[in-house]
Amino acid sequence: MPENTSHSDPGDFAKLGELIRDIRVALLTTVNRDGRFHTRPVQTLQVEDDRTLWFFTDWSSPKVDELHHDVRVSLGYADPTKNVYVAVSGSASLFRDLQKAKQLWSIEQRAYYPEGPEDERLALLRVAIERAEYWIAPGRTSYLIAAVTAAVTGTPAGVIGKHRKIE
Repeated sequence: MPENTSHSDPGDFAKLGELIRDIRVALLTTVNRDGRFHTRPVQTLQVEDDRTLWFFTDWSSPKVDELHHDVRVSLGYADPTKNVYVAVSGSASLFRDLQKAKQLWSIEQRAYYPEGPEDERLALLRVAIERAEYWIAPGRTSYLIAAVTAAVTGTPAGVIGKHRKIE
């Protein structure tokens, strides 16, 4: 295993949560009835210490039907300007909870749910994280140095930056 890659330690989930909070928008992938992947953007509303992510969705959206047949999901987060990338996999559940909806609510959500947290179309999407990985890459200079070193030594650079797996 390359030197900058490791399996989870106690601080990794805290770092994962920090990265997700900073990026906020993810690409959520579900599996449709035909067994094909279906991906769309979602806004992360909350990251909890118990490895739970929270989102809003509409009860009539295709993801609701897809999750009734297969609860497995994947989320991808990327901030190319900071060279930060996160991949999460887990299981999703859908439900109504007015108190939780009020806790997660922000005025920008009114664009999708005009009646507020009480909107009948509003569903809570909870993702329990089962596995995650994150990569924090250094700037371009580090890659150029690694490229020169690899060219001189004939040995590939391996992982450049920080890579963690969280099980």
